[in-house]
Amino acid sequence: MLDFRAIWRDALTYDRFVAESTKNCELWTGVYRLAVVPRWALDGVPTEGMRLLVIVEDWCGDASNTVPLLAKLAAESPRVEVKVVRRDEHPEIMDQYLTGGSRSIPIIIALDAHYNELGHWGPRPSELQAFVMASRDTVPKAELYPQVRRWYARDRGETTLREVFALVLPTRAAEGGSA
Repeated sequence: MLDFRAIWRDALTYDRFVAESTKNCELWTGVYRLAVVPRWALDGVPTEGMRLLVIVEDWCGDASNTVPLLAKLAAESPRVEVKVVRRDEHPEIMDQYLTGGSRSIPIIIALDAHYNELGHWGPRPSELQAFVMASRDTVPKAELYPQVRRWYARDRGETTLREVFALVLPTRAAEGGSA
């Protein structure tokens, strides 16, 4: 059983994580700068707030396309908090969230006000994950990843936000609400 209260206490802020990044700092800051949080997301933050713990590494392309939008949401809403743990420094956490046996990232863990897990998401939006899994044996990596980047650019984080909100607000999402 993970002690999310202690993990949260020791986790990095998003800004510190980016400042300490050595691989893709420009990409992380660029995506953050361009990220636009939709009005529905800002209006949809529950009154009890959202606490999102992210498992990530700075070299991860999926993370650099999703996590900056969550950080922007946190910057624009006082009821959202985002903290980061590095995957390779925390295998005991990562190994609780394997994707098909793999340490795929990012993983976003939604926590309630008492640090109980509400659910987790990752490593990428479900539609994109299905495409990647169907294509990975037939499309060369050098061709696949530009397609993934284009998908993220077209989506603008909409799917990521909706899927992460569904962790925090499962009833509203199941009823077809706007997150």
